Amino acid sequence: MLPLLLLRAAPAAACRPIASAWLRGAAHPACRHRAAAAARPQQVASFQGVAVRSLSTSSPHDHPEHGRLVYKGNLAKTVLGVKFFSYSTSIFNLFMMPYIMLKSGIGVESLLVQGAFYGLIGIFTFVTPVTLHLLTKGYVIRLYYKDEVDTYTAITYNAILAEKATVFHQKDVKIPDISKMFTTFYAKTKSMLVNPTLFPNPQDYNHLMGYDKSSVFKFEDLEAVKEADERK
Repeated sequence: MLPLLLLRAAPAAACRPIASAWLRGAAHPACRHRAAAAARPQQVASFQGVAVRSLSTSSPHDHPEHGRLVYKGNLAKTVLGVKFFSYSTSIFNLFMMPYIMLKSGIGVESLLVQGAFYGLIGIFTFVTPVTLHLLTKGYVIRLYYKDEVDTYTAITYNAILAEKATVFHQKDVKIPDISKMFTTFYAKTKSMLVNPTLFPNPQDYNHLMGYDKSSVFKFEDLEAVKEADERK
């Protein structure tokens, strides 16, 4: 029994020097390698946390080419859906016209009846899509602003329902003398339609329209007005 007790006590006694040596930093190199490997995932996790925090600080609305998003229209999907429906019905009418003429016998009727039929089909096939495009071509889906160069990029829909970018400077903005239903301002010669209440920052709308410019009445202008009155 005594040898067995000595054998059982020997491993415990042998581990005490190793444990004390580890506490003093003199453990085996392999043990230090395993300990460092166990601590490495915490360092990687902390680095990933820093990277995520740095990415979260960048605005998701910034565009690398157009700049900062200052406006987003709330009727973009509605405008796209209405124009798509109009185009679809026009294409459907074009394909159904020969079938209707064949089944109804309009092709053998008088010229007056044929003219009325073609005119009615033409209104729904061509006039409606063209009218919708003219009314909604200036509707701004998104508006970006570049502070460095003071330029705007307006995103609108073109005739084939694709997005079109129009770049203009703030000095190119012209406000119509008479308020129009489908025009808020002119960018050079192109009419644009925006909703002022949809600007998250009202200062962006004021700068776009030029309302933030101080209208200082100069002393020279006052003298010119007085001279004009004296001449009268």
